[in-house]
Amino acid sequence: MDYFFSVRARSGDHYSNKLGAARYLAIPDNVQQPARQHEIRVSDWVDRVQNEAGATEDEKGHIVVFVHGFNTEQYEMLERHRKIRAGLEAHGFNGVVISFDWPSDGSVLGYSSDRADARRSADKLFSHGITRLSRMQTPDCQYNIHVLAHSMGTFLVREAMDYADDDHATAQHSWTTSQVAFVAADISAKSFRTGSPKTSSLIRRCTRLTCYYSPFDEVLSISEVKRVGVSRRLGRVGMPQDRPEKVVNLYCGEFFKKTRDDYPDGKSASHSWYFDAPRFYEDLHHTLMGKLDREVIPTRGRSTQGNLALF
Repeated sequence: MDYFFSVRARSGDHYSNKLGAARYLAIPDNVQQPARQHEIRVSDWVDRVQNEAGATEDEKGHIVVFVHGFNTEQYEMLERHRKIRAGLEAHGFNGVVISFDWPSDGSVLGYSSDRADARRSADKLFSHGITRLSRMQTPDCQYNIHVLAHSMGTFLVREAMDYADDDHATAQHSWTTSQVAFVAADISAKSFRTGSPKTSSLIRRCTRLTCYYSPFDEVLSISEVKRVGVSRRLGRVGMPQDRPEKVVNLYCGEFFKKTRDDYPDGKSASHSWYFDAPRFYEDLHHTLMGKLDREVIPTRGRSTQGNLALF
């Protein structure tokens, strides 16, 4: 069973690319197109997610929240969700992956409208995701909650975390995400300078943030053009030198160059190849478990420039 919560408006028995009410779905493994019949009560949805998080007497369970990027139809979100689930499980992950599904135009030409939808959806992620998950974090909490965001989804996560700190009730509650992983992040690199007010909430509310980036990302070059080149993208150039200590910069460019033939053709492959790479899931699994220091995760080494890199 696959679990996600969606803020796409209904269109008949299915869903559109417009913003709507939050709905919670449980999708059987053999279903490719989510529909109204898969919606369940939020209390039942939360119970199922907790039960599948893999908590034992000796080990906490793990809940990974995936937030997709722009130009993503709902069926594509579900396909990627399943790739992530299978990729992590192949390396021993026994927690649960859930996704936050927000309206996206499904077109490269829809970049600007997707950016606007992401801003509005960030409020929904806060009010229907962060607040609900934060209430689960009691002193005897059995779960580690992680965030995995791709492309424009990283912008949405940053905004939602900022909303959370602006809300008195949520800000006063003692909660945190464990691991945050940003993949091909379509967000300003300079916003991660130490002390930046744009990312202070995100940094404060996580244990560690890992940035997977590649200078060969062609899709993010489009983003830079649309933003008149004034703000270099985090997923293309990585974190700035002046960054918080808990942030991990992981260079993936050389790995992509060596394995380029393993991924589908087209410009988008340079932006989304991570989700077709078993090595990425191996590294991500170590990252989520948090048992190894950033420097000794076995999927990593040093590039010729001395950068920590995916090998």
